[in-house]
Order: sequence, then C-alpha cells, then structure tokens
Amino acid sequence: MTSTRGRLAALLGAVAVAAGTTLATPAVAAPAAPARHGGGITGQAPCAGAPEFTCGTVTVPLDHSGAVPGTLRLDVAMTGNADAPKGDLLFLTGGPGQPGAPLIRRIASKLQPVLKDYRLVMYDQRGTGQQALRCPGLQEDMGSSDLAVPRKQSIADCAATLGPNARFYSTADTVADMDLLRQALGDRRLTIDGVSYGTFVAERYALAHPAHVARLVLDSVVPQQGYDPLDLVALPATARVLRAACRATGCTTDPAADLAATVRTYGNGAQILDALTSYEFADPNYGGVPEALHQAAAGQPEKLRAFIDEVHQGDAAPAELLSQGLHAATLCADGHYPWGTSDTPVEGRAAALERTRQRLTPEQTWPYDAATATGLGSLLVCQDWPREQVPPTPPAHRKLPNVPVLLLGGDRDLSTPYEWLRQEAESAHDPEAVIVPGAAHSVQSRAADPAGRQAVYDFLLK
Repeated sequence: MTSTRGRLAALLGAVAVAAGTTLATPAVAAPAAPARHGGGITGQAPCAGAPEFTCGTVTVPLDHSGAVPGTLRLDVAMTGNADAPKGDLLFLTGGPGQPGAPLIRRIASKLQPVLKDYRLVMYDQRGTGQQALRCPGLQEDMGSSDLAVPRKQSIADCAATLGPNARFYSTADTVADMDLLRQALGDRRLTIDGVSYGTFVAERYALAHPAHVARLVLDSVVPQQGYDPLDLVALPATARVLRAACRATGCTTDPAADLAATVRTYGNGAQILDALTSYEFADPNYGGVPEALHQAAAGQPEKLRAFIDEVHQGDAAPAELLSQGLHAATLCADGHYPWGTSDTPVEGRAAALERTRQRLTPEQTWPYDAATATGLGSLLVCQDWPREQVPPTPPAHRKLPNVPVLLLGGDRDLSTPYEWLRQEAESAHDPEAVIVPGAAHSVQSRAADPAGRQAVYDFLLK
C-alpha cells in the first residue's frame, strides 16, 4: 500500500531526503519542560542534519495488553510552532514499512501553506526507520515491491527472526501507539493526514478513538475494511487506467485488450501488475507500455520483458526506508485471506487458495486471470506465515466519526484505485472527494497537477 504496491520512484525520493536529513535521536534524552505543549516527547533537540525541525522520542509498550514486557522508542519529528492555532497535524506515511521522521522536510515543503496554522508532526511507526524490523532475505527478494514473490526460505527466515513478537506489529498496535503519541503531544484531538497505508491507519485510529480526531485527509485511499489480497479492484482498474493514459498520449491501440491477450499467452499477469504499479510513480501516462503490450500480444514479448526488468533495476530498498519485515508482519496480522486469517492453521491454506482460484470468474479478473489474483507476493508471504493470534477487526458497517473528511485520489493510480476512495467515502458522514486527472499514487507529494494539494490547503484552513 506505500504502499500496498511497488514503490520504486517514491522510495528513491525518500532516499534523497533521508540522506540529507538524518533525524537521529539525541544520545542523551533530557526531558522537556512539562509546561511546554508536547512535553511528553522526550529528548527534544534540533534534528541532526535538519535543525529547523525538532526531534525526540515517544516510548510505547511492546505489548499494549501488558502481558509481555518491553518497550519501543519511536522517533518523532516536529516543526517548531508548538502553539500553532489549529493544533497538531499528524502526517502518516505508507507501506506498511516506511518511516515518517526522516521525511519531514519533504512533507513540510508540500504543506507549507498550512504550517502557520498547524504544527506538523511525523513519527516512525513501530518496526520502521532506525528501529526497522530486519529480514534480509525478504528485503533482497522484494526490494521496494509488495507484489514480488519472495523465496519460501526468505519468508521462513523472517518469521523465525521475528519470532512470537511478530504479532505486536499489527495496525491495531500502531493505533494504540498513536494515542500515546497524542497524549505525549498534549493534544485532545488530532488532525490526521494519511497517505496510502497511512489512510488505513488514520481510519482505524478514528474508529478506535473518535473523540480524539478533529478532521481527516485521506490521500490514495485504502478502505477501512483493509486491502483485498486478491486485488479484485486493482485488476479490472488496470483496463480503465491504461485506456485513460492511452487517450491522453494519443496511442491508437487498446492496451487492455492487449494485456488480456498477453496474460493468456504468457501467464505473466502478476509480473505485469507489479511492474505497472511501480512504473506509475515514474510516469502516470505509462509511456511505452501500450506499445510493449501490443507487441507482446502479437507474439513479440521482448520489449515487455525489457520493460519489466528495467522497472526493477535498482529496486533495492534498505529496511530503514521500507522494512519488508514490518510489511509482512503487519499485513499478515491484519489480513483476511481465502483461508481466513493468520490464526488459521498453515496446513490447508494452499488448498483454500486453490479453491478460490478455481471459483474466480473472468469478469472478476479481466484483463488478468485467476492465476494473477492468487499469485501476488503480498498474498503468498502470508500463506506461509506461521500461525499467530490476530487482533479483532472493527465491524465493517461502522462509520467514521462525524468530522470533516477529505478523500484524495488520482485517476491513474493502480496502487490504490479510486474505486477504493469511493468505497471509503460511503463510511464518512459528509465527505469531500477530489480525484485528480492524470495523477497516480500519493497525490499531495507527487502529482504534477496542484489541484489536489490546493484541495488539502483549502480543507485544512477552513
């Protein structure tokens, strides 16, 4: 989700930011004056490499039930206007697996028009950043993708490395951390701006703590029920997105029909979807893709294969920028799969997945096929994940609290297609929805058209 998909271009941007603004926790954590707003953030000091921001830590329990001892120190970064008239704006990054604190300079530049009214706060969710869960095999196999299929040994090694504590890295744990962060900041209510997986965290926080939310910005929306591991929204959305991009660039082929023919011939649907959801960051017009698909459909797949290979060159991402260990632990704790949840015995999961594959219809998966839906890496990681206790899921019918909600999306986004935005809008009381033409994933940060950012400014400054 940056993702729930490959995040090559986004992560390259994050690398550039992090390299210039290493936000290290001070070696000596001197407590801040209790009277200061946000005094519960310990060790406050200018951020190393970005002294215009303030860094510190918030300490949270490993196990919020208290049954298992231990604590985690999560890095926090803030702008300096602690007494901003509209309070704190907590910006949530995606993944799951991306940090927040190292990206504050980039996000502050995108939100500059509202920062006289809000203090911007970003933090490293548990298992990310300097405290990233580290699974070298998964990191090597998946890079910045969450659709690439890793080796079974890498999955087993990661699960063994994390051990039984893997169950403490669910979204429910992150939501509990957020409320401790709110208290440490000294806030009664938070304004929350989430992107991709960050929208899911924001929604789940609002459901768990409705009295502590002032307003919500949801950019590149994952619905509160969670992502569909079969991707039965993203699969058909590919036809809409590629045809729209084709019209915008004047191509004369039907890329959806060519994609369907290619998948029938070569059985490479999962690889194509993985490449497209990475490439959208580099080019929301998907330049060159219709031609490559047209040639592949005609029996000449060389250009398509070169495109897939090229997209993933230099795809490696260090765990500090996208922890694949955290990604696996969170999705497997949160997810509902054809076999049930991660509390379902491992034996029998593969058979349940095969039964699902056989039941899927062409209408559900076109222009891909059933093998694509059941062959995605984020699904297969959790098929082999060890059995564990999982947190309860909020009832699907619950609405978000009756606060202002802005939903933002791009019409070229395959990572979180705007169909998900419309689904989540039904859970809000009086939502504002903005879909930006020509934009892909992460509208505030990456869209060339400023309409989405302006909608955020207008919404936050009301």
